Amino acid sequence: MGAGHAHPLYVHEHSPVHRLAPEVKLAAAFAFVLAVAVTPREAIWAFAIDAATVGLVIRLARLPVRFVAARLAIILPFIAFAFLIPFVASGERIDVLGVSVSQVGLWGTWNIIAKATLGAGVSILLAGTTEVPQLLRGLERLRVPPTLTTIAAFMVRYLELLAAELGRMRTAMTARGYDPRWLWQVRPIAAGAGALFIRSYERGERVHAAMLSRGYSGAMPTIDERVASRREWLAAASAPLTAGIAAAVALAVVA
Repeated sequence: MGAGHAHPLYVHEHSPVHRLAPEVKLAAAFAFVLAVAVTPREAIWAFAIDAATVGLVIRLARLPVRFVAARLAIILPFIAFAFLIPFVASGERIDVLGVSVSQVGLWGTWNIIAKATLGAGVSILLAGTTEVPQLLRGLERLRVPPTLTTIAAFMVRYLELLAAELGRMRTAMTARGYDPRWLWQVRPIAAGAGALFIRSYERGERVHAAMLSRGYSGAMPTIDERVASRREWLAAASAPLTAGIAAAVALAVVA
């Protein structure tokens, strides 16, 4: 995996957020999500501060609004489930637009939507400003076990290879008149899945042999030796610090 290897969620820009060291962004994202998770659901103003902070950083990173909104669609199933909670939850009932719903369920719905949206927004921001090799390098610098980072690196790379191989097989089958419309035409799909498994296994063996012949000893070579400066740590601490202060104040007020 070279330094220039990007993923579909990455947006190539030259913003200050892109230039931050990956370990700094990982630590900041984790701290921000943790602060959001402990924020009481009743502290709506705290969630507003967190949302404004994420929006400001997204703007600073020059991520297109349409790009972020499209990626946020991944949380739609959670939101759909959240809207069912007021109708099935127990507790005191209130009328909303003539429909009786649970007050506790309404708070639960708001809690899920707010925290899921903020968490997904931070994840999209992290992925949109950091390439996969940089993320893995940042995890290593944060003392994540090398075995886990190596497994993650190979998993990401081989998923992309499998997707590319599947696309080529699909194109070849379509060029030969493959156009499945009925259930009894599923046999070519099963045959293609078996062929994909065999090709993937053989490619894995070839790649491993090639890596060993080039001196691979269990760790990927280090390309970027730059470590985060104190200024970068201080700059990245602003967002999680804001969220942490909001969460702390909210906890104190609710308590």
